Amino acid sequence: MSLLKTSVLLVLMACAFACGRQVVDFGLDASGNAPVDARADAGGIDAAVAVAPTVTSTLPVDHAIGIALNSPISATFSTPMNAASITTTTFRVKQGATNVAGAVLLDAAARTATFTPGAVLGASLVYTVTITTGSRDVAGLPLAANYSWSFTTAANANPPIVISTSPPDFAVNVSVNKQLTATFSKGMDPATITAQTFTLKQGATAVLGSVSLDGATNTARFSPTGPLGQGLVYTATITTGAKDTGGTALVAPFTWSFTTGACSQAPVALRSTAGFVVLAGSTVTNTGPTSITGDLGVSPGTAVTGFPPGTVVGRIHAGDPAAAQAIADLTLAYNDAAIRTLCAVTVAGNLGGQTLAPGLYKSTSSLAISAGDLTLDAQGDGDAVFIFQMASTLTTTSGRQVILANGAKAANIYWQVGTSATFGTTSDFQGTVMANQSITLETGASLDGRALARIGAAALDSNTIVKPAP
Repeated sequence: MSLLKTSVLLVLMACAFACGRQVVDFGLDASGNAPVDARADAGGIDAAVAVAPTVTSTLPVDHAIGIALNSPISATFSTPMNAASITTTTFRVKQGATNVAGAVLLDAAARTATFTPGAVLGASLVYTVTITTGSRDVAGLPLAANYSWSFTTAANANPPIVISTSPPDFAVNVSVNKQLTATFSKGMDPATITAQTFTLKQGATAVLGSVSLDGATNTARFSPTGPLGQGLVYTATITTGAKDTGGTALVAPFTWSFTTGACSQAPVALRSTAGFVVLAGSTVTNTGPTSITGDLGVSPGTAVTGFPPGTVVGRIHAGDPAAAQAIADLTLAYNDAAIRTLCAVTVAGNLGGQTLAPGLYKSTSSLAISAGDLTLDAQGDGDAVFIFQMASTLTTTSGRQVILANGAKAANIYWQVGTSATFGTTSDFQGTVMANQSITLETGASLDGRALARIGAAALDSNTIVKPAP
């Protein structure tokens, strides 16, 4: 090699080391010259002087403990990497001496390689991750040395997960009366299922509500303090603050969304009347072994007859302040139901033989259920509301039924009757009946709901009347 060339080479190497940069072997040829592709370019700067790629961050971080068994394992590089060089050979995960099977994917834009194990990791184990010098950047430069880090997995091999929600994710036409639920894979610590860990938002606005946990079914419930808005998108979240009975948290927040129906009806506010299953303005009379589950009341009248033989599993309020308040609240509820107009569907005459979806139904005259049964179909939404308005009477003929389908509940059905209601012998009716005048249940008729006569009498005969389940 000539003295001049040797001097140039020594100067370049000295400069590279002084600048803290890696020097790549020139691989001098037999004549003592550097290869053409390693020589100085037209500007006289040597292309062989370059910075090797490095690992700038990892997930999990080195020596992390309590890592969830399905956590991602990733490394971010200082420069864009050659995807062909990022493989399970150059990105290795081991538990002790055993290789963990999996797949590696490089996100070129983020300069991040992620290893996805073929199965969940073991509990309470130390894992070591190594990225070897076989990993190269897009210019072909390798890591200067193997890069390794380790982490320890959580002790619980079975972290809780949300296995189902109501409404389901992306549901549409959801009732504004909806009570949200989330069911977990295992028993949860009630102290961690709160309004802070189970939240609901409409856009950026939090929805106020209460949260409870049914330990028997591992189901958390969010009950909004009032009806939701019509035709709006809501997002529910359960945070990692929710923990199982062993103290293990959700691996990540669980979020889902739904859209309320534009024509969805809010429930009628019954206030204190909700505790009564029979209420009248003038008198309550009974013949035979009527069975009532819930309170019975009358006001401003005071007469209650026929108990016994009738029985009341609840209290009888005959002209007392509780009955007076219930009648006042009944008037408010009756008027609430009567003035509804949102998406009203006009109906008339016989509803028997029909199947109706949740909503508001309006008749300018009377309604009846005869020559067939009426089916109310909640379409899978157990909180959906049905409201029936009629200017005159409501009647059912002998043996006719109101049938509840696909989650429909008697507690969410309201009948606003302009005059009086009569239920035929052995008929089976559902919902809260608010009659402006009187209500008559003929022999053997049953009601899952409430018989509320605002001004007139309630007449019973060997009936079964039960307060509807919420």
